[in-house]
Amino acid sequence: MKTGIAVFAHGSSVPEANQAVLEVVCAAAGLGGFDLVETAFLELAEPSLPVAVERLVAQGATRILVVPYFLTLGIHLRRDLPRIVEEISRIHQGMEIRIAPPLDGHPALSQVLRDRAQEALDRWAAREGAQ
Repeated sequence: MKTGIAVFAHGSSVPEANQAVLEVVCAAAGLGGFDLVETAFLELAEPSLPVAVERLVAQGATRILVVPYFLTLGIHLRRDLPRIVEEISRIHQGMEIRIAPPLDGHPALSQVLRDRAQEALDRWAAREGAQ
């Protein structure tokens, strides 16, 4: 069985935001462990999840894991993502498609939050010291 990973983000009208998602997904794929990885967006960016799944199937995926690039289990993950996966499942009958939990609850998030706060405080202190 070949598993395709579709990292599913919201999408933005700001191209740099979408590019940032693509870069994180590319870096994660580069860490190894997954041969078939595609990025997908809910709206405002391409490719959509159905297109990303088509790409994974074309590369030989026989099952799909959708990994939400969302912090919490909000309306898009409760309502929109299951609806999209259901539509994809009707097109690809027999293909197993599962959804991973959102990023919320992962222990690394606490460290990321702390690191970002410390970086900002360090920059703030450096500016005050330069004055």
